[in-house]
Amino acid sequence: MASPVEPPNGVYAEGKHYYSMWQTLFEIDTKYVPIKPIGRGAYGIVCSSVNRETDEKVAIKKIRNAFENRSDAVRTLREIKILRHLRHENVIGLKDVMMPVHRRSFNDVYLVYELMDTDLHQIIKSPQGLSNDHCQYFLFQLLRGLKYLHSANILHRDLKPGNLLVNANCDLKICDFGLARTSNVKGQFMTEYVVTRWYRAPELLLCCDNYNTSIDVWSVGCIFAELLGRKPLFPGTECLNQLKLIITALGSQREEDLEFIDNPKARKFIKSLHYCPGTPFSRLYPLANPLAIDLLQKMLVFDPSKRIGVTEALQHPYMSPLYDASSNPPAQVPIDMDIDEEVLEEETIREMMWNEMLHYHPEVLAGGNIEAYS
Repeated sequence: MASPVEPPNGVYAEGKHYYSMWQTLFEIDTKYVPIKPIGRGAYGIVCSSVNRETDEKVAIKKIRNAFENRSDAVRTLREIKILRHLRHENVIGLKDVMMPVHRRSFNDVYLVYELMDTDLHQIIKSPQGLSNDHCQYFLFQLLRGLKYLHSANILHRDLKPGNLLVNANCDLKICDFGLARTSNVKGQFMTEYVVTRWYRAPELLLCCDNYNTSIDVWSVGCIFAELLGRKPLFPGTECLNQLKLIITALGSQREEDLEFIDNPKARKFIKSLHYCPGTPFSRLYPLANPLAIDLLQKMLVFDPSKRIGVTEALQHPYMSPLYDASSNPPAQVPIDMDIDEEVLEEETIREMMWNEMLHYHPEVLAGGNIEAYS
């Protein structure tokens, strides 16, 4: 549970109070009353909390020493900048980014999100039964949220069960936009050190220079297969092993299906693999709805140009009980990120992050007391 503590220097900052959770100090705005820690990861500790001004339950993520690693700092800044523009039922909402006490020297960042009960990874590995209706509803919401993201010019690039938050009523929301990019940024290959390999599309594994929204569709296909089979479809141990697992399942590819590979060495590697007939998904998932198998086959196509699109997937017969074209409005304004074109220094990232925080705290600007944060 959250335990109230004294501030480290014995001095309370205005508007802040202090709690200890999992041996970590939380310096948070007084309007938030923490309840208990609920998660811990490479990028911070998350606790549940209540906003006593609205009685709304929220999740607070503390990112400690946010600027210690430049790439992690940019990842946090990217998440904040992207989520400020997104409003959709199937995308996690960023409610607040707490203002630090000191503008030019803060190191910790506190993000306040909608509170969700669990994630899809926990559900898949649990003993809870998953019916066809469950699988259908989770997939529908994932595709619906993804269509919105793509209409906003956003490639998520790290879709996996752990980045899909779920409530007890099975509502699903996409989270973690730290690796997302706008779709006009090309050639930024995601290394295996930061992206979960099991959900990575062939064009990324093969170091192709250009990729598009179809990389997210491949990830959705891997997630869908994991829902149907309760285990990862392609649990590769490293990049080449990942490709071999994909070919084993899909079968050896025809010459025309390799034309998208612009790296000669990568194309040569794929051609060097022993012939494999592939394994029908109907054999891997004998209890699955035949329409589910058909949609899965259309998502997990090796050649990205022949992979089904998100809108087509939503219009597939498997989705027909849920899909309503009129209830899927696109994003109002496509997002154009300005932080992926240049190398940013720590001071610049900190200042950009502080400016993002101001969007959530107009009272700071209105009060004219910005200099108090210097």
